[in-house]
Formats: sequence, structure tokens, C-alpha cells
Amino acid sequence: MTTRRAIMSGSSFEEHIGYARAVVDGDRVHVSGTTGFDYAAMTISDDVVEQAEQCLRNIGDALAEAGCTLADVVRVRYLLPDRDDFEPCWPVLRRHFGDVRPAATMLVCGLADPRMKIEIEVDARRGSGDRV
Repeated sequence: MTTRRAIMSGSSFEEHIGYARAVVDGDRVHVSGTTGFDYAAMTISDDVVEQAEQCLRNIGDALAEAGCTLADVVRVRYLLPDRDDFEPCWPVLRRHFGDVRPAATMLVCGLADPRMKIEIEVDARRGSGDRV
């Protein structure tokens, strides 16, 4: 029997909307769309590259609580309101995922708050990063 466990980040959105930052289901970890908010300071940068870095820090924290790392990511989705903001983020994304090579999709769409310039969602499998 697999165990399902919710991981919370403390974001007010989790309570208002009714979701978890991540869900661990057996060896799978599903991380919700994560934005560039620094939850400790409750601030968000105006710079999309800084937001991408913070997204990945937030995701990394959730994955660590689930017992894995960014190296265990098997699927990533990038959501941006402005397609022109994607390319400036490539060096950040390559630094974190260049050796991991997860399946990836980029979508242009509206986000919940106009300050948000990027949202990143990942799926991971615990222990899969050992093979990278």
C-alpha cells in the first residue's frame, strides 16, 4: 500500500485555494505550480530570472522534504505570461536541469498575480537522480 503525504510551504494560496505545495505518493513526488515568491519575506522580484531562481529554490525545498532533489525530476512545466521572458531564464534552467534532462513543456498563459512572471511545476521520482 502506498502512502500519500501532503507537503505544505506556508503560502497563503494553499489555504485559500485548497492544495498542497507537493504530494508524495509512493516514490512519486508531484510539486504544484510554484512561483518566485520568497515565502520567508513574502516578497517577489520584478526580474523574471530572479523569479526563476526563487521558483527552483522553493521547489528544491519541497523536494528535500519529500526525500529527493532536483536531480530526481522527470517532468517539468514552465508557465509564463510573456514568451519573451522564457529565453532569459534558460541559463538558470540549464544549470539546474542540464544534466537531469527531464521531459519539459513551456506554456504561455496568465498567472494568478500580475507580479508573477514564471511558474514552474515538476514531477519527480525518488531515487531516479541516482542514475543521472
